Amino acid sequence: MMPITFFFLLLTGCILTHSRLSFQYAALGLELWSQKMVPSLLPFMILSGIMVRMNLTEKIALSVYPAVKPIYRVRKNVCYCMLLGFLCGFPMGARVTADLLEQEKITPREAEYLLAFCNNIGPVYFLSYALPLLGRSLTFPYLFGMYGIPLLYGLFLRGTFYQDLPRPSASRRALGKRSAARLHICSKEPVRRRGQQGLSAPASLPEALEEAIRSSGISILTLGGYMILFNLLNLVPHVLFGKPLAVLAPLLEITGGLGMLQGSLPLYSLLTLSFGGLSCLFQTYSCIRGTGLSLRAYLFHKAFLTFVTGAFYLSWVLLSPATFLK
Repeated sequence: MMPITFFFLLLTGCILTHSRLSFQYAALGLELWSQKMVPSLLPFMILSGIMVRMNLTEKIALSVYPAVKPIYRVRKNVCYCMLLGFLCGFPMGARVTADLLEQEKITPREAEYLLAFCNNIGPVYFLSYALPLLGRSLTFPYLFGMYGIPLLYGLFLRGTFYQDLPRPSASRRALGKRSAARLHICSKEPVRRRGQQGLSAPASLPEALEEAIRSSGISILTLGGYMILFNLLNLVPHVLFGKPLAVLAPLLEITGGLGMLQGSLPLYSLLTLSFGGLSCLFQTYSCIRGTGLSLRAYLFHKAFLTFVTGAFYLSWVLLSPATFLK
């Protein structure tokens, strides 16, 4: 505890002695949260919360389920989480996984599986912000590195460590009988009323809307706090060394860090996008806290995926150096 205590005393001293600079870093985090995260993420949080509470997730998943079912051999609610985790962006993968687990739409084992590969930077953010910022003209190879590798990793996990997942034909009655303790999502909502099979009874639209807005509002405020804090941590190296350490910034908070790096270290930036940074790690923790899901296991999978992504880029530069990082 002593190093942590010393660090926060140091941070407090830096804030008191460099108040204008600390204000700038905190304002950067607040600006990124209000302009990037709230408009892009909050609507998905609310809509997903409504669909989960009204038991509509299986119907939503039908759009892609015929293609996903024979490959991944998972149930419709698992497919729904995969869909939102990849399309809606971080941290919706963790958020929806925790939400479905609390509502008993998926099993704890399915939730572990989903968290291993479905919590990634969103494609809209990646294509509209990250790649242009890095000055990349190619698209498909980077999309494969960002999303193809996690999808292949999920397929590998399904065929090895998670062969025991319930098959698509598993009965709802069997899945509803669970011996684990009551689970909560990051907003600590009370467990809803139960139907005869132990599953959450569908809520009415007004009730689902009110619960989804309240839960999503708490979650988005929590995520904003993380963005402000981790951007503020850049103050310490700035004070100690007389300038910000741009190479450290993406590891603390990815959006602000990429803005500081610009296109100076594109390969490093791509790898930090795969990992997500400390802010993303703690945001994931805020969503899965109390569910029984392991943050350590999530960190292991993220680190391994980052390693595999680095190997992919290394293979690319060896096979086609003329197109690498173009």
